Amino acid sequence: MSENRPLFVLASASPRRLDLLRQIGLVPDEVLAAGLDERPGKTEQPRPHAVRLAREKAQAVAALRPDALVLAADTVVACGRRILPKAEDEATARACLDLLGGRSHRVYTAVCLVNRGRVMERLSETRVVFRRLERADVDAYIASGEWRGKAGGYAIQGFAGSFVRLLTGSYSGVVGLPLFETASLLRGTGFPLYPSVAG
Repeated sequence: MSENRPLFVLASASPRRLDLLRQIGLVPDEVLAAGLDERPGKTEQPRPHAVRLAREKAQAVAALRPDALVLAADTVVACGRRILPKAEDEATARACLDLLGGRSHRVYTAVCLVNRGRVMERLSETRVVFRRLERADVDAYIASGEWRGKAGGYAIQGFAGSFVRLLTGSYSGVVGLPLFETASLLRGTGFPLYPSVAG
């Protein structure tokens, strides 16, 4: 770590977010998951739910690393106002895929950066349209296991990429960390981007 920049902490256990940061030449000094209850409030809508969770994750880790630059994100898959769960079992994954097949849905990924008490946020919104899914498609995807732990029951960077007929917005946001918004937040703090290029 350079002496002229703060400790950079990723408040997430997601290997996908770590990979996306590495894609733009950034490697956190530390990865520390917040471990919060991610269930939505009774009347909470998809956008504010994503923003709230990203903020709470960042603030929870910032409380442990007060002098660090803490980055957190949260991804929500929604059909209309309905927030789809993270699929932890086959029945949930099938229900999500049955709902998403042949229709449009939205993926919201909120990014929050806490810099010594200052909270900065961005929200990425992406429209995704799946082709109509046959039973064989769903069966094969369930067998792949890629759905496990994924919001909405799918990972766009895997086999489910073949389901996507149209995507309008941020591909990296659907994966879990919108790189444009993330880089904008970091740039706003003066944090050096692309260190592997800039030397």
